[in-house]
Amino acid sequence: MLKYLSVTGLVIAIDQISKWLMVSWLSLYETVAVMPYFNFTMAHNHGAAFSFLAQAGGWQRWFFIGLALIISIALIIWLAKLKSTAKCEALSLSLILGGAIGNVIDRILHGYVIDFLDVYIGHSHWPAFNIADSAICIGAILLIIDSFKSEGKSQTL
Repeated sequence: MLKYLSVTGLVIAIDQISKWLMVSWLSLYETVAVMPYFNFTMAHNHGAAFSFLAQAGGWQRWFFIGLALIISIALIIWLAKLKSTAKCEALSLSLILGGAIGNVIDRILHGYVIDFLDVYIGHSHWPAFNIADSAICIGAILLIIDSFKSEGKSQTL
């Protein structure tokens, strides 16, 4: 489990360092073109994914902190109960946990999540996101893929 918690720690560190660098470099809503279809754009997300509940009046900050902490505890318990052969599942949970904690740190320190990665096509922009969000998505995708692999194994036994 410690090996996978080090992945969690690495995600948190990379997330927080990248956010610190972007805050030091960009002003709110400032955009720097990196390459076609990708910019750095400073944004503050007071809500959840896709700015859900961003305009809710402030209570959502504490709700999302509490929710993320409960989920983080559940993920740690899940990770601790895994068999040593469940490597992909453990990696998935570690990435999700690192992302969740990275965003909770922002909510505690700033009251919002710092987002700065901007992917777009033409004039259509995906909502800005960060390293923590990326880790959560990658972890979730790996977990889904692993569940199909596990399902296939159990059916053949």
